[in-house]
Amino acid sequence: MSELLVGGGPLDSELVRAAQAGDVSCLGLVIARHRASMYAVALGLLGHSPDAEDAVQEATLIALRRIGDIRDPEAAGPWLRMVVRNICRAQLRKQSPIPMSEPPANALRGLPKAPPDPAEILDLHALRDWVWCAVEDLSPALRLVTLLRYFTDVTSYEDIAALCGTPVGTVRSRLSQARTKLSDALADSADRAHNDARVLTAKHRSFAEEAMVSAHRGEIVSALSVRWSPQTEVVWPSGKRTHLDYLGGAFDRDLSDGVRHEMRNVVASREVVIWEAALHNPPEDPFHCPPGVVWVHFLGQSGHVDRVRLYHPRRRS
Repeated sequence: MSELLVGGGPLDSELVRAAQAGDVSCLGLVIARHRASMYAVALGLLGHSPDAEDAVQEATLIALRRIGDIRDPEAAGPWLRMVVRNICRAQLRKQSPIPMSEPPANALRGLPKAPPDPAEILDLHALRDWVWCAVEDLSPALRLVTLLRYFTDVTSYEDIAALCGTPVGTVRSRLSQARTKLSDALADSADRAHNDARVLTAKHRSFAEEAMVSAHRGEIVSALSVRWSPQTEVVWPSGKRTHLDYLGGAFDRDLSDGVRHEMRNVVASREVVIWEAALHNPPEDPFHCPPGVVWVHFLGQSGHVDRVRLYHPRRRS
């Protein structure tokens, strides 16, 4: 098996192993080394269009998230081209409303059958911190759609648009801009010092879990008041706007009807924190509530929550 060696530089296998150990600059070198061949694959399948460049950028982000899953470091080039190929084929098949959906994991060599959990992505040490550093550099609008698309189950353009209250075309444009900026940041920010994202995420996850425990004791208002400002506005899926007391009453009514909330995922950045919770309905009333709820918290300068947007993902058939 041949490896790419340019001007006496390091082998692909050496760069991949270093990247898997947390050296972001090595991952940037691997991507740059194979970008031309990745783009050639995209052009061959999608033709000369913005979609071809989007496919390469999407593959770059997948490589960032899944570099640790490459079992054969010598095959970095073929693996990257396979990622691009599957992204393009998924778009051509139009099996998903998201034109740039990730390829099925079991179609990629060396990848697990299930997509990686966001917590596993964040545990890639230096790569984890680089991801969040790069995401934090995005504008608020680009950051929100990126967090939803890549780190929650709210992944379709339609769901993201409904949650953000923007047209689908706007979501599509913002995600394209975010992919470009994150791809470029792979090289631009490789040598920067990155904050430890694990601390921030752990803090918000702990609070979310504690809040749910308190909520099931009928104490959600007092629990949330620790982090929510007194004037926090709650925007409901219907568009209705209320405050914390109303939320507390609605939560208590659900509890009395036998509904239970289970915190499934927490995604935290400096200005936006997302909770994903499952809603477990009583057996005698299985459709009392939607299957889940997403809480998007917008933090003010003080670090307290100023606004919360609630969203119910569509029920899967």
